[in-house]
Amino acid sequence: MDRQLLEIGAQALRKIALNEDTKNHVLTNPALFQLFKKAANRYIGGETLEETIVKVNAFYKLKCSIEFMGESTRTEEESNFAADEFIRIAEQIRLQKLNATISLDLSHIGLAVSNELCLKNLNSICQEASKSNIEVIISAEGTERTDAILEVYKQGIKTYDHLAITLQAYLFRTKEDFAELIKEKGRIRIVKGAFQTAEGLSIPRGEKLDEVYLDYIEQLLMQHHKCSIATHDAKIQEKAKQLIQKYKPEKENYEFESLFGIGNGQLFLLKDEGYQTKLYFVYGKEWYLYLCNRIAEYPMNIFQALGDIIEE
Repeated sequence: MDRQLLEIGAQALRKIALNEDTKNHVLTNPALFQLFKKAANRYIGGETLEETIVKVNAFYKLKCSIEFMGESTRTEEESNFAADEFIRIAEQIRLQKLNATISLDLSHIGLAVSNELCLKNLNSICQEASKSNIEVIISAEGTERTDAILEVYKQGIKTYDHLAITLQAYLFRTKEDFAELIKEKGRIRIVKGAFQTAEGLSIPRGEKLDEVYLDYIEQLLMQHHKCSIATHDAKIQEKAKQLIQKYKPEKENYEFESLFGIGNGQLFLLKDEGYQTKLYFVYGKEWYLYLCNRIAEYPMNIFQALGDIIEE
């Protein structure tokens, strides 16, 4: 199928994903919720932490990351509820001795309300996670929040070495952000970028973006800085393997990361070859944005989603 046509479809899905009215309509309409949930099930751990831990244990050979899905909470009560759930994740990782990390959106724990609330909740989560040195990874969000996210991270990393940050390779601004953040101890997770951006802010998918992505990975490996190579692109994975063989980073300083339900066979092969790997699980009822972004990244997945929906 024509790449340009796929990209048009992807851009449309990204716009739909960011429309909160559409999201609320799907998530609050029982019939639509159940219908689209069939497609979401391919990519999520479940609706509860308990369901997700069952799947995490099923992949016991792999390191995992666990995220309670959600974003753009608008009240202090909702933000505190989300923070309490992340604290519960940290408790269960510690109590069940899981080989796992925590991932979160800052707007889920208060960033959309105030930086102060977000920092308070992030501090509580990091304190619980620090009991077992569990890494807490801040995810990327839309470009309108990038400055606020990086500001919170820069404050948090002063206290917590196990705090990590996600940077989106497709943003032009990432070059300057990367140069500043590589000076910090926290792991840097590199993703290509899945959010809709205004014109002139990002590099379109293609060879140029692949080169930029790999350049960030090479800089991290060369400096033996902690990094996550978060991609399902087999070509990039192969080139990253060559960089790992060249710079020979310590095992704890790098990992290949894949989202549950996408290209996991490639991740298992990397694990079998001796590379450090991690499988990323999300759970909860706020799966709408996540589902749209997964399909937008690989638009041919729309046909898989339709098949999941109509399957009895």
